[in-house]
Amino acid sequence: MRTNHCGKLNKDHLNKEVTICGWIHRRRDHGGVIFLDVRDTTGIVQVVVNPEYEQAFKIADEIRSEYVIKATGLVEGRPADSQNEQLTTGEIEIKSTSIELLNTADTPAFPLDQSSEVGEDVRLKNRTLDLRRPEMQNNLRLKSQLTKSIRDYLENNNFVDIETPILTKATPEGARDYLVPSRTSPGNFFALPQSPQLFKQMLMISGFDRYYQIARCFRDEDLRADRQPEFSQIDIEASFVEESDIMELAEKMITESFKKLLDVELGTVPKIKWDKAMEEYGCDKPDLRNPLKLVELSDIFKSEEFKVFSDPANDKNSRIAALVVPEGEKIGRGQIDRYTDFVKEFGAKGLAYIRVEGEDHTGLSSPILKYLSEDCLKNILLNLNVTKGDLIFFGAGKAKVVNDYMSRLITRLGSDLGVLKNGYAACWVTDFPMFEEASDGSLTSLHHPFTSPVESNVEELMKLSPLEINSKAYDMVVNGIEIGGGSVRIHRKEMQEKVFDLLGLSQKEAQQKFGFFLKTLTSGCPPHGGIAFGLDRLAMIMVGADSIRDVIAFPKTQSAVCLLTEAPGSVKDESLDELHILRKED
Repeated sequence: MRTNHCGKLNKDHLNKEVTICGWIHRRRDHGGVIFLDVRDTTGIVQVVVNPEYEQAFKIADEIRSEYVIKATGLVEGRPADSQNEQLTTGEIEIKSTSIELLNTADTPAFPLDQSSEVGEDVRLKNRTLDLRRPEMQNNLRLKSQLTKSIRDYLENNNFVDIETPILTKATPEGARDYLVPSRTSPGNFFALPQSPQLFKQMLMISGFDRYYQIARCFRDEDLRADRQPEFSQIDIEASFVEESDIMELAEKMITESFKKLLDVELGTVPKIKWDKAMEEYGCDKPDLRNPLKLVELSDIFKSEEFKVFSDPANDKNSRIAALVVPEGEKIGRGQIDRYTDFVKEFGAKGLAYIRVEGEDHTGLSSPILKYLSEDCLKNILLNLNVTKGDLIFFGAGKAKVVNDYMSRLITRLGSDLGVLKNGYAACWVTDFPMFEEASDGSLTSLHHPFTSPVESNVEELMKLSPLEINSKAYDMVVNGIEIGGGSVRIHRKEMQEKVFDLLGLSQKEAQQKFGFFLKTLTSGCPPHGGIAFGLDRLAMIMVGADSIRDVIAFPKTQSAVCLLTEAPGSVKDESLDELHILRKED
């Protein structure tokens, strides 16, 4: 139907007759000569239609934005004063001799070159139109190239692509399962996989040694900009490995992809221990582009009378963290009040601060100075190494709460002050605790219950309190966003049963939920480990998008609704009857 793509035409095609197909991106009528910007998946080319070609001119006079046409004509050079440097085809144009109207279109819900001015709901409801935009085309093409780069790397390293089930058994992995009722087993349900975790481990037990999959995963959880109810995961597992083996392989895979697709050198990715990340950044997803860090000051305040600081200083579950903002004199009192309101949204009771207006403790100003001793103020300056003009923020309270709001404050200040370095900064976070304490006092896995503890046998494990146990887990973070996480897995049945026990699962519950897996661990399970990367998150970072919805063709909203298809939707009573489901009465 066509001889050439629109965006591929250039001066090499001068004086050649070509036929193109595409959508009308823009139409302009200049006093008897009509100019059409025709767009296809490769780009835009200008088509000029003169009245001397009556058939072509008549159609060009009637067509509007997003009509689909086929145009034939001669490629000519544009006059120097009308060349368009914004287009790859900006030096040429097609003098059309014939135009065929392939299809009409209703008035678009929004102009494709003004989508940034349109609400996301409008874009998602008209997603097929939105996907025609060059930005979205480029995003999805880069994601496709990223997938190919990942596949090529893993295939070249002897990994085998193996599909695992989509209809499986419900297992606790930190989020709610999407459940699928069984027609043939009344009252029972399949679950859509949150990840292929157990299946990939069983593939290692099966002797495949190296497995990978671009897996679809499903999690019924509250959504954010970097989460969707269904997403793609680069799933990797290997046998007879230690943490360093998986991390080295994964790091090379990611750095090669950045180099190949973006010509970006990530360099050697630094490793940060979890407790160090929490101390300095307040989170386990540090953005190394941001120079702002927390400094622990609890020891300084232990003997102070000011209970706002002395109480958390003497509580092992609390902390006092200081954040030094260079050139903080630029931040006025009104802005400090706004930052205070901001951290209160995340559990802070307030946000104490001190301004450094001189070279020693006498050159300080703050509402809290009258509550602190001179020795305390001297020690603050000594430990923080501040200079004139700096502003010091303090977070005090339960460590978990302080870490949460102070890490958010670091991110907010980094953006507001423009101190973020350009480009990409990656790091590994390692040496995670095995467990964390839930609000009700129970234990939950920081990663998942199949992560191996550092201890190699159950007897070693029982000598420690659960919160003292560290795991063989590791996460990769880019620009403050976790793009992948993995671990060495438990490969002995006795250890797996002990971890289930620590998590409060009775033997009966463990057998009901994981009996099939526990049995496979007794059939000669090799030491193994792996990692999974969020393909959508990785693509989002690489294209510079703010949401993974901009790298997914047909995403859901934050309420897990597809505005295009209006899913989820109701079904007929007959279908519910077949599935043995009663419709809830209004």
